[in-house]
Amino acid sequence: MAFLEKIFSISSETEFNTIALEMFDFQMRKNLLYAKFVDGLGRGKLYPYGNRTGGACPRPNHYTEIPYLPIEFFKSHKILINDVNTDQYFASSGTTGVNTSKHFVADFYLYEKSFTKGFEYFFGNPENYVILALLPNYLEQKHSSLIYMMNSLIKQTKSPQSGFYLNNLEELHKVVSTTLNDRWLSGVEATSQLAPRTIILFGASYALLDFAEQFPQPLENTLVFETGGMKGRRKELSKTELHNRLCKAFGVEKIYSEYGMTELLSQAYSKGENKFSCPPWMRVFTRPLNNPLGIEKHNVAGGINVIDLANYNSCPFIATQDFGKTFSDGTFEVLGRIENADVRGCSMLIENEGEACLAHTLHTL
Repeated sequence: MAFLEKIFSISSETEFNTIALEMFDFQMRKNLLYAKFVDGLGRGKLYPYGNRTGGACPRPNHYTEIPYLPIEFFKSHKILINDVNTDQYFASSGTTGVNTSKHFVADFYLYEKSFTKGFEYFFGNPENYVILALLPNYLEQKHSSLIYMMNSLIKQTKSPQSGFYLNNLEELHKVVSTTLNDRWLSGVEATSQLAPRTIILFGASYALLDFAEQFPQPLENTLVFETGGMKGRRKELSKTELHNRLCKAFGVEKIYSEYGMTELLSQAYSKGENKFSCPPWMRVFTRPLNNPLGIEKHNVAGGINVIDLANYNSCPFIATQDFGKTFSDGTFEVLGRIENADVRGCSMLIENEGEACLAHTLHTL
């Protein structure tokens, strides 16, 4: 099934629903772990899954009914479809002090296709930008999906000024100042007839704060992106306070954000106010914390579930440990992490009677 061609050509809700249901069927035939998980939900009537004898979950009629695999499984299992094997993987940062997640990636071209088309969908051609990446903690990791993505986008800018910065904030300050003054275009200084490139300053939240405090300056023609939180290096701040501090230091009206994770091959982006939008092949929902199989209403906070159709070699249907809310316009807001998420990953799922089967599945797979 040519999912690669299908998922990146989705242009309507009907197309997304059709492909998502095809993906569910594919996962139930090809992903033994996911199929066993769904079988364990105990929903009643049988549904034939290819050569398998059957399962306890009826086939969904709409993508909102598809079950989500708890993200904890990426810490304990090698999640890949049948007949696909690889030792290549992305790993989470492990800042919580527990086992890190590993996302085994059978096809890096698929990841590159996803993040490139996602960037183009929201911001256009990377060649229109100079990308300055301030990601010191990620650069220290050998298997960071964020570093892989940023390295590719930096190359796609074809700008000699695009690049990574570790801890040398003074050097970053000089590059920012030079870029703002010289207005480079593909390595050639812009003339008065040519518009300057836009700068993207993309950094971990704590690193951007460090830069803002040491080198406050007005950043014209610049988009400031924050991601990843404080990583235990600074006191946690609300998104509102973080964005206010950065806006004041850099003289910008709003702060952009990226929402992605090791376990996903696609990203959502916010162009301000912490409201994220998904590319056409991705959807976000929230679930009630006392009903992990349910879908929460808009404007009501819950656990974040993600459908990322680019994940078809691993699992496209993920129940994350993030906490947020969705809105009727298709955007969503991230409010933080579910409290004690790593500790309560299983116990949280059995707060209501009838969820014992799901908890048993989590413990036994």
